[in-house]
Amino acid sequence: VDARTIEVIGLGVSTVDVVARVGHLPTPDDVQRAIDMAIQGGGPVATAMVTLARLGARAAMIDALGDDWRGGLIRDGFAREGVNIDFLATRPGHTSATSCILVEQASGARSIVYAPGTAPDITPGELPAEAIASARYLHLNGRHWEAGLEAIRIARSAGVQISFDGGAGRYRPELDELVPLTDICIVARDFAEQHTHERDVRAAAEALLRMGPRLVAITDGARGSWVLARDGRFFHQPAYLFPSALDTTGCGDSYHGAFLFGLLRGMTLEK
Repeated sequence: VDARTIEVIGLGVSTVDVVARVGHLPTPDDVQRAIDMAIQGGGPVATAMVTLARLGARAAMIDALGDDWRGGLIRDGFAREGVNIDFLATRPGHTSATSCILVEQASGARSIVYAPGTAPDITPGELPAEAIASARYLHLNGRHWEAGLEAIRIARSAGVQISFDGGAGRYRPELDELVPLTDICIVARDFAEQHTHERDVRAAAEALLRMGPRLVAITDGARGSWVLARDGRFFHQPAYLFPSALDTTGCGDSYHGAFLFGLLRGMTLEK
């Protein structure tokens, strides 16, 4: 992907995920044989960029990786998927993020253990300002905090739309600062409730919209999602349910990537 033609540029953390499908989630001193095991790339923003690339959009990732084997796997994975890796910094002597994810076969329920790695964050001075300013969307989730605020400043001054991922289980009070700075605000239901102090999904969506975004979506797993636009359109999108869920890892992250792809290609919100 040529840096001058990037449509969506992501700023976040990329991981190596070791995913094992098991008969049951572990108990103390438990030993069991995995049904299946895979090593794959992960991370909320990273997965969204791969989703965009698989759908045919031109995507790039900004992150800092260690110079360890994990960093090599992450780089190679992005390259295979067609995601631009020009803006992945390497931190010599440091490690990259890793997650171990156990998925219960019958229910799709997960247990996750992660190690964030030791690679220091991207600094504001390392940001590819030209690539950010020439993109159509900047997608982030609050990681690389200082760089994220600077990236938003660059994007806003260039008229680039800002997309925010408020993921399930990842609410923290400082993220309140980001919501008013974003255009596309897609958050998990528990994030919306903690951020707005509203339990009703429409009331939470309206509260988020009043803070500044032009478009809000609240995701709720198997219950689907709710979308509210500044022109007053509000609708529920049911989830597409499969006969059995093998693994829900990355579902919300893929939602972000596909949503941005639809906006890029001029689809209606319902489509």
